[in-house]
Amino acid sequence: MTAPNTESAAVRRGRAPVVVAVSLGGGTGAAARYAASLWWPTQTGGFPWTTFWVNVAGCALIGVLMVVVTEVRDAHRLVRPFLGTGVLGGFTTFSTYAVDLRQLLAAEQVRTGLLYLAATPLAALAAVWLATWATRRVSPHGTRGGTDAKGEGAS
Repeated sequence: MTAPNTESAAVRRGRAPVVVAVSLGGGTGAAARYAASLWWPTQTGGFPWTTFWVNVAGCALIGVLMVVVTEVRDAHRLVRPFLGTGVLGGFTTFSTYAVDLRQLLAAEQVRTGLLYLAATPLAALAAVWLATWATRRVSPHGTRGGTDAKGEGAS
């Protein structure tokens, strides 16, 4: 037996702008990623530099975005879904990372594959951390939401 749908039509309508924002942003981000792959194609069996740098850059931009919209300024409620989930979610591509890794291993490029396997998440996490730290450092003192330019709690 299924539970009755207690979600009102008004609640579902309230989510529609978020779904539209994520969809439009996701299409934009995916198109930008595709353009990067056309501009900088990966050689067969070579290190997938395009996917690597797209993921690192996208993660850095997510770090900047999150500090700006949560600590520095008040943002419209659709900014995070559009830019964060949509554009940057569509731009970064950890599914392609997995496919690239599988192709490297299938081509017996084990060392390159293992390097890629480790380097991508490490570089992506480092990019988020560094971008977050740098954005907080250059943000105006006494930012909204809790940290000052030194990354310390606002009083």
